[in-house]
Amino acid sequence: MADTAIRRSPLGHAADRFAAATRASGGDLRLAELPFLGQVNVRLDPKGPAADAVELALGLRLPLEPNTVVHAGDRSALWLGPDEWLVVGPPGSRADLAHRIRDAAGEGPAAVTDVSAQRTTVLVTGRRARDLLAHGCPLDLHPRAFGPGRCAQTTLARAQVVLVPRGEPRAGFWLLVRSSYAGYLADWLLDAASEYV
Repeated sequence: MADTAIRRSPLGHAADRFAAATRASGGDLRLAELPFLGQVNVRLDPKGPAADAVELALGLRLPLEPNTVVHAGDRSALWLGPDEWLVVGPPGSRADLAHRIRDAAGEGPAAVTDVSAQRTTVLVTGRRARDLLAHGCPLDLHPRAFGPGRCAQTTLARAQVVLVPRGEPRAGFWLLVRSSYAGYLADWLLDAASEYV
């Protein structure tokens, strides 16, 4: 499907409920979907020439330390495993990201998969964002343990997510969740957020 095609976001139906919860919290929480981010899964040898070429093509270093993320402009690379990353870009970038990465990797052993339609992203920000997520996440979310530059594949309310603290602590979190679980997770977030309204 072309990036310009009309698509429905997995949480389009929750936008009004997210906005109402945000208003009701008095600024303590903000919930919003960030639909259609470009997401490309990359598997390759981190010490091989393809890794260097991909980094150059993206203008973005692939992180080598477990559970870290690197940002450059509007792109991010999330470490998912010793030879696996998720490259995230703005809406409409999925085809370009995948093309750049495939071209850069060349004929070397690499797997490049556009997974943009597999997940959506929920933004959780505000003074109580960590408190809200701590209700359903087994990780220590204190900024000293899980602050900017980190990421983790974990569960939130028993749904698998990729959790990414964004920039400074006030910038909140990205929750990358499979589209099939997005409605469930939205309902859980809204229910848990009711404690703060």
